[in-house]
Amino acid sequence: MECDVGESTSPTQPKWRKVAYGGMQPGFEDNHTDESFLEDMVMNANVVKRNMLRVMLDSVSISQYLCIVALVVIVWTLTLSSSIDANSLLLLDVILLGLGFFVLLLTAEMLTFNLLLNYILKFSFFITGLYVLSPIYHTLTRSISSDSIWALTVSLITLHLFLHDYSGCTVKAPGAPERPSFMSNISLNASIVASLLIASRLPSRLHVFAIVLFSLQVFLFAPLVVYCIKKYSFPFHLVFSVGLMAVTLAFAYRLHRLVFVLLLSLFVFVNMVCPYWLIRIQEYKFEINGPWDEAKLCFNITE
Repeated sequence: MECDVGESTSPTQPKWRKVAYGGMQPGFEDNHTDESFLEDMVMNANVVKRNMLRVMLDSVSISQYLCIVALVVIVWTLTLSSSIDANSLLLLDVILLGLGFFVLLLTAEMLTFNLLLNYILKFSFFITGLYVLSPIYHTLTRSISSDSIWALTVSLITLHLFLHDYSGCTVKAPGAPERPSFMSNISLNASIVASLLIASRLPSRLHVFAIVLFSLQVFLFAPLVVYCIKKYSFPFHLVFSVGLMAVTLAFAYRLHRLVFVLLLSLFVFVNMVCPYWLIRIQEYKFEINGPWDEAKLCFNITE
C-alpha cells in the first residue's frame, strides 16, 4: 500500500519536511503530514487581555463626542425656536474660535508660529467664502418640505455618529502619523450636509452664516482640539470629558426631561454596559496561528 510505504521507517527513505513550494516529496503523498506538523501551532497569540477599567476609560472618548453632537443639536433646536438670535450665535462662534486656538497653542507639541499663522489664514478664507455663499444656503431647500428636511437631518447625523473615527481627528493634527480615513471623511460630509439643511430653515442670511459657521467649527475642528488635549494629558482629557457630559446633561434637562433620560441612559450604556460586554466575550476568543498563515508586510506599502 502506498500509505504504508510512506509511513515505513526505511533507512533509505528521506525524512518528511514542511515545504510550501517544491512539489511532492519522494515516498510521501502530497497531503501527508506527521507529528511535527503542529509543533509550531500557537493558540491566541495575538489576543489582548483587556482590563475593565481601561476599557471604560477608553470609552470616554465616545461619550465625549456624543456630548459634542448633542450640544450642536441643542443649539440647532434653540435657534430654530428663536430662543437664540443671530448676534448671540456670532458671539458663540467667536468664543469657540478663540478657545480652540488657545487650546491648540497650549497642547499641540508640533504647533509652530508659522503653522498657527497658516491655520488662521486658511480659516479667514473659509469664513469669507462661507459668508459669500450664505444667501445660496438660505434658499437651497426652499422647494423641499420641512418633514423631509427633519428626517434627512436625523439620518445624516446618525450616519455621522456611526462612521466617525473616535480614535483620531477629522483633520490631520500636528504630529499625527496618518491622515483621516475614508469613512471619517464620509462622516464629516454627512454632518456638513445636515448643517446646511438646518440652516436653510432659518429666517435670515445672518442666521445661516452664524449657524453654519458654528456647526463647521464643531464638526471640523472640535475633534482636532480633543485629539490634542488627549495627547497632551490623559487626566486632563478625562476631566474635560466629565465636565462636558455634565454640561450636556444640564442643557438636555432644561430642554426636555425625556432627552435628559435618553442621554443619561446612552452614557451609561456606552461607558459601562459595552465595556462589560467586551470583557465577557473575550472568554470566547479563539485564534490559531501557525506556519500556514499568510505572510504579512512589516512596512507600510503606501509609503
